[in-house]
Amino acid sequence: MAMAKKLVIVESPAKARTINKILGGEFTVKASLGHVRDLPVRRMGVEITRGFKPTYEVVKGREKVVQELTAAAAQAEAIYLAPDPDREGEAIAWHLQTLLEKVAPPVRFHRVTYNEITPRAVRAAFERPRKIDQRLVDAQQARRVLDRLVGYKVSPLLWRRVRRGTSAGRVQSVALRLVCEREQAIRAFVPEPYWLMGAEVRKQVEPREPFRVRLARINEAKAEIKSAEQAEALLRDLATRALRVKDVAVREVQRRPFPPLITSSLQQAASRLFNFTPARTMRIAQRLYEGVDLGAGPVGLITYMRTDSFAIAPEAQEACRQLIAERFGQEYLPATPHVYRKRVGAQEAHEAIRPTDVRRTPEELAHKLSPEELKIYGLIWRQFVASQMAAARLAQKTVEVEAVPVPDGAQYLFRATASEVVFPGFLKLTAPPRKARPAGSEDPEKEAAEPEEAAEVERLPPLEVGEPLDVVRWLSERKETQPPPRYTEATLIRALEEDGVGRPSTYAQILTTLYERRYVTREKKALAPTALGEEVNALLVRHLDALFDVKFTAEMEAELDRIEEGAVQWTRMLEDFYARLTRWMDAARGPDADPQHVRGLLAALDKVREWEPEVRHGRRVYSDQKFVESLRRQAEAGTRPLSPRQLESLGRLVLKYRSQIGAAAETALQEAGLGHLADAPPAEPPRQAVLKKLALLEGVQLTPPAPGGRRRFDEAAFLASLRQQVGRGRT
Repeated sequence: MAMAKKLVIVESPAKARTINKILGGEFTVKASLGHVRDLPVRRMGVEITRGFKPTYEVVKGREKVVQELTAAAAQAEAIYLAPDPDREGEAIAWHLQTLLEKVAPPVRFHRVTYNEITPRAVRAAFERPRKIDQRLVDAQQARRVLDRLVGYKVSPLLWRRVRRGTSAGRVQSVALRLVCEREQAIRAFVPEPYWLMGAEVRKQVEPREPFRVRLARINEAKAEIKSAEQAEALLRDLATRALRVKDVAVREVQRRPFPPLITSSLQQAASRLFNFTPARTMRIAQRLYEGVDLGAGPVGLITYMRTDSFAIAPEAQEACRQLIAERFGQEYLPATPHVYRKRVGAQEAHEAIRPTDVRRTPEELAHKLSPEELKIYGLIWRQFVASQMAAARLAQKTVEVEAVPVPDGAQYLFRATASEVVFPGFLKLTAPPRKARPAGSEDPEKEAAEPEEAAEVERLPPLEVGEPLDVVRWLSERKETQPPPRYTEATLIRALEEDGVGRPSTYAQILTTLYERRYVTREKKALAPTALGEEVNALLVRHLDALFDVKFTAEMEAELDRIEEGAVQWTRMLEDFYARLTRWMDAARGPDADPQHVRGLLAALDKVREWEPEVRHGRRVYSDQKFVESLRRQAEAGTRPLSPRQLESLGRLVLKYRSQIGAAAETALQEAGLGHLADAPPAEPPRQAVLKKLALLEGVQLTPPAPGGRRRFDEAAFLASLRQQVGRGRT
């Protein structure tokens, strides 16, 4: 079968199937499987002295994909690059074009973007193709190079001071800092007792159902009871007093619906309601965006899910308003459509997350989606429809009750409030008024704050000013101030968003990285730093406080936005950043090892005539002799001074070989300030159980390595390595 003359390249096979169904046989749709090029895995790949020029390589495992795309591009008359409509998608498109220009001239390439994978949106995009937006590409490259510079420059500091394998990340480490600082605040918190005072009262005539009032004011000052003695004295005084209604106020309160979901609020809501991690939420949303088979082929069900914009397409807004009028009635439709304020730095070319067809209700899809897909789709659908519904109207009734004044007596004022729904508006779709809040907007920090002065009750009876009330019982409850709560995934994402740190495409990955590095654990939804995480954070804050400052990181995000807008050159931004990074790293590294101390230890090690044989640990080969020679070359070159840790390593080798070095060993150690190493207790001898097991294996016939494959386990080599380690004193 002949190749179609028009080639379309997207990221995923699922997206390719959905778009192929829309475009038909005139097009061949292929998937790149994400990024096809990236910075090298095992080296920095950034030429700092050549304008921060990145060196890109084909991503491992993508070689065959690139070959197939190259062959298809060579036969195509037109090549449409259709990855996602954001910086990452633009960069993927740019890398694809760079690779494929080897077989096709630039004039054949077209960039197409769409916020939803529907026939209308996709066809419209193909009718208005454009060229690659280099500003978006530059912003993505700048972020990638920034992250690589920080990782490659800072991580070795952690290897020297904490342990090998630890890493720092430009944004990940700021998130870790927030988690650790919250943990420190919790540990430092000292609870203070306080008492809530009030009364359970009722009318003297029907209806006589009791209701509660809370003590709000004492002598016109806020009621603050800080001791049991004060609470008991108040109760004794109140027991002698009668209560009456001082004031009744009713006001109508409007509650507007909340905006449609964006990436951060979707992740927060899914975490709170379903206990989904951000990564899981985004995987589900990705499937809904790219297309789910509803019986007649794949259909894109939601708009693009990495967005920080509240914007809604006019046609989608009008379709939603029609649905509201039909399903709920005209009174549930506001006179003019709701428009939500633009967020600072939001990409207004995107929309909020919404269903591609609002008439495709969750009920209709109940048997066509998986349970987790239905949860996320239902959340998105309800929030979108509610965002376009009329405001709720509530009658908020506040009653003030006073202790009847007595001569020379204190003035006591009690309050209670109750809300009654006059018109439900959007609450008809979402939640009862007491529980209504934006999806994902729970705020344990505010909930842990001081209590309101009024008792919140479900309903209040009809009351008249001056009406006497019977006291059923006086109320006194001891409480304690609460420490700030640990972050949850939802509240950490919100904190990052509010601080301007990270972007929609990065929130989920930030948390995933913290888990993978074992810097943070999740305990009953709450995020707690591990001992390793706290150690890493303490070192970074102590030595690189400015680099991992929340405000500075937010400034870098704003600079990336300015690159995208064309206001800043990406290489100039990197020059400014790298100058600061270099100063910070020089200060963090601390003093170099004294060259005279280095020369003294190397001179002592010159006396060694018999070095221990090389030892293999996994893939690594350790040689004392080669290690000493590498440090000798570094010292003689003079371009990079030895660190205090390298000096200590030389000292330990002097100690290890002191039987060959003689008296010069102790002299060299003392002169280098490392005399304390000789005072360390000797290593424990190998346990007898280990020696017995090795002896039992002496005559065992070992299985040779299996032929084929890249990694073959060699039992004999492994056993020899263990014997070497035990022979060197390792247990």
